[in-house]
Amino acid sequence: MLEGELSDPRIAPSYVTDVVLAPGGKSARVFVAVHGSEAEEESTLAGLMAARAFIRSQLRERMGVRHVPELTFAIDRSERMTGRMDELLGRLRKRDKRREASAAGEAEAAKAQASERAAERAAEPVS
Repeated sequence: MLEGELSDPRIAPSYVTDVVLAPGGKSARVFVAVHGSEAEEESTLAGLMAARAFIRSQLRERMGVRHVPELTFAIDRSERMTGRMDELLGRLRKRDKRREASAAGEAEAAKAQASERAAERAAEPVS
């Protein structure tokens, strides 16, 4: 229904990610993911809120029920947040690898210095 039946130009390409029905069944919150900017998200939300009476009537007709819950729409940003978390975790992994590499390099340098000192001590004449 979101793709072709709503002719409101404010509604950007989007899809329903989740529907949470209230315990009494009188209201439902519909979570929608929007492909686009935050401005497009806001305009899509406004367009969906304006079209909710039409959406309810279509749901009533298609489902063949007498009562359809009152609909409210919310933007689902979980995919964006997941993407951002993946990006941050990737940065942390890179940082950890660099730290491990630099710690390993420092340990090798310390070993080399210790062996040089030992070689110098061995070359010194004993008095």
